[in-house]
Amino acid sequence: MKVVLLAGGLGTRISEETQIKPKPMIEIGGKPILWHIMKEYSYYGFNDFIICAGYKQHIVKKWFADYFLNNSDVTFDFTKGANDMEIHNHYCEPWKVTVVDTGLDTMTGGRIKRIQPYVGNETFMMTYGDGVCDVNIKELVKFHEGHGKMATLTAVMLEQQKGILDIGGDNAVKSFREKNISDGAPINAGYMVLSPKVFDLIEGDKTVFEKEPLEWLANNGELMSYRHKGFWQCMDNKREMDMLEKLIETGHAPWIKW
Repeated sequence: MKVVLLAGGLGTRISEETQIKPKPMIEIGGKPILWHIMKEYSYYGFNDFIICAGYKQHIVKKWFADYFLNNSDVTFDFTKGANDMEIHNHYCEPWKVTVVDTGLDTMTGGRIKRIQPYVGNETFMMTYGDGVCDVNIKELVKFHEGHGKMATLTAVMLEQQKGILDIGGDNAVKSFREKNISDGAPINAGYMVLSPKVFDLIEGDKTVFEKEPLEWLANNGELMSYRHKGFWQCMDNKREMDMLEKLIETGHAPWIKW
């Protein structure tokens, strides 16, 4: 089953990094967050990736073009007046990676529509290139295959950030308690499994996948949620980037299972 990764947006909320690279190529733990997401899927045996690139897409292509070389010991031999190169020890994941330029200003639905020729007529997975999660992807796929609907998204609880107030009609605070995760609302964390029929719900480049297509799926009973109670975190700003970096540094990064 192929894995589609959305990696073409501008990342304006973390512009201090994205001025020079696409947001999915921002490094945490010395590797792009895109690499971390791919390692998650690879851990569960999914190694065929389609990357929907856009903003500074050449950087994504160059990184993968150099990946094998950068993970190898190499001898460069110029003694014969030629650029002879010998590869020694190397380690690379068994990945097949297709990088597609899906346009600079294309919306999420449009990016998905553009990679239809590379997916073909088969069920595929899709997620965003800026969030890591410790969801069991094999169980997610099993759940999708079990319900027979067109689409599954992974739902996580967004933890409430403030204390909880019970306010009466007279504006008096009747009770107060600290927040907990059960106070939050479930949100779409990505990590979707999609039928190829979803391509028919996308009109073109201006379609936002999270609007008309997902709304149609929900209204017609074709969208299911796989509830994940573990870790999920997107990287929308510098604070979140630093938080993910700290988790890696301290050895407490839940998504790193490999």
